[in-house]
Parts: sequence; C-alpha cells; structure tokens
Amino acid sequence: MSTCTTLSRALAEPMGGTATTGAGWLLLEQPGPWGAKALTQSHLDPALGRALESRARDTGLRIGLIRRPGRHADCPPNPSRHVFLAHTRPGLSWVRELRTADPADLLDLDFAALGAGAHDGVGSAYRGDPLALVCTNGRRDRCCALLGRPLAAELAAAGHAQVWETTHLGGHRFSPTVLVLPYGYAYGRLTPESAKEVLAATHEGRMAPEWCRGRSYWEPAGQAAELAVRAHTGEDRAEVLTLRQTPTVTGWSVAVDHRDGRGWTVEVTAGVSLPPRSQSCGAELVTPARYEAGPVLRTR
Repeated sequence: MSTCTTLSRALAEPMGGTATTGAGWLLLEQPGPWGAKALTQSHLDPALGRALESRARDTGLRIGLIRRPGRHADCPPNPSRHVFLAHTRPGLSWVRELRTADPADLLDLDFAALGAGAHDGVGSAYRGDPLALVCTNGRRDRCCALLGRPLAAELAAAGHAQVWETTHLGGHRFSPTVLVLPYGYAYGRLTPESAKEVLAATHEGRMAPEWCRGRSYWEPAGQAAELAVRAHTGEDRAEVLTLRQTPTVTGWSVAVDHRDGRGWTVEVTAGVSLPPRSQSCGAELVTPARYEAGPVLRTR
C-alpha cells in the first residue's frame, strides 16, 4: 500500500527543519474519538475548542489534545483531567502539570505569558519522566493512526509511563512522529527501538540527532542550522545551543552560540522538494519547502 510515509522514505526526503513551530504547549487530556480538527471535532465542547484556539492565536502557545494509549473510552475513570503546560526555550525550558474537572477553567490562563515562558506558578513543576507525545490522529492522516498508535502502545507496555497520544504534530509523511518535552524536539520515522533511545537521551538531558526534525522553539531555518551544527560538532546536549536568525537575500544567516562560548554561522536557503509528493495521504501533490544548511563556519 502506497502512503505518504512510504513515498517520503522512497524519495529520501530529509526531515531537518520540519518540526511544527511552537514556543509553548498546552496539552489537555480529552478521551474519546478525535476528528481532523480535534479541538472542535471531538467530545470536547466545540465552543470551548474555538475559544481555546482564539486565545492561543499569535501567542506562540500551541494547543493539543492528549489521551492515554489503548482503548479510547469517552470519559476517563476520574473526571479530573491531566493538563500539561510547557515552554521550550533553550536553557529556560519547563513543564508544569495540573488537573481540572472543567476544561473551561483553562480560559482563565494568561496565554500570552505562557507563550513567552512565564508560568506564574500555575500548577506544579513536573518532575517525572520525559513526556512523549505520539501523533495518532487517523482522521488527520491514516499514517498517524497506522504507525503512531502501535508505537505509543508499545512504549507504554515497555514501562514508559508518560507516553500520550496526541492530535497533531505536523509532518504526517514522517510518521510515526513524536514530540518530546521538556525540550520540544520533534522526531520522525521512529521505531520502538529508536523511540526508546530518544526517551533515554532526553532523560539524560540530551537529544537524538539521527531521527530529529528540529526543536519546536525555532523557525524552520533555525532548526536546520542547529542540526547542522550538531552534526558538525557531535554536540547532543539539549540545552547548550541558542541561535539568532537573520533574513538575507537568499535565505537566512543563522548564528549559533554554545554555552561554553563557541559560536558558528550557517547560511540556510529555502528550496522545494522534488518531485512533487503528497504531504498527507490523499492530498494533492505539492513541492514541500526544504531548508538547506550550508557549511558550518566557526566564528569564535
């Protein structure tokens, strides 16, 4: 069976620079079925879903629904739902957790502050294992269900307690896709074995370059530049690199700084992936953006 994932693999499409951009995340437990637009097409009140979308717009805060792997009962055993708040800025990343019996209470949060990295003491600091968010929304793309759900189930069965199915991470053609918090690195084309390596690395404060699509805090060109520096230096510690991205005539000049004082520049250009391909199963053929990182030049 030909799918968007098999075509992407056959074309050896690179994953760097394809992570969904979001400085912060608000994740709400919502059991039951999800539609393609899950915030308004699930058993969450659609009016509340629209209100959450509206409040989050232009704040840098992305909203996702989450549920435990396995059978999807309409209601959790306990009506109190998990909520996770996260911020992914390098060196200042955090995750907070709380529970709510009424998701409408989330509208009282300061979305702009959360997107900017200020949690103002909401909830409590999350100190558990890394959060693994596996995209499984088959209504959005069948590959996410066919490949994501078995991966989430196997990770949970292996004892990874903080594995959650989630609604949308972008990049269906790289399924199964996973976002790991607190650092916000997105990964694609994972197997159960490589996913376990990703979680082990995150637990140790590292990222896993081999399967990485980018850090969600950065725009795509910055993601590509960071991964290029990591490939050049072998650096895999998650929190040691920051960057500044400047537009140029041909793309972007990205300055990447290391916590130890080293620095590099990377010129990134935007092209398209050829031949045309579907970004999602059943979608029209397009030429997705492709971010090419040039040589990594040491500046200090």
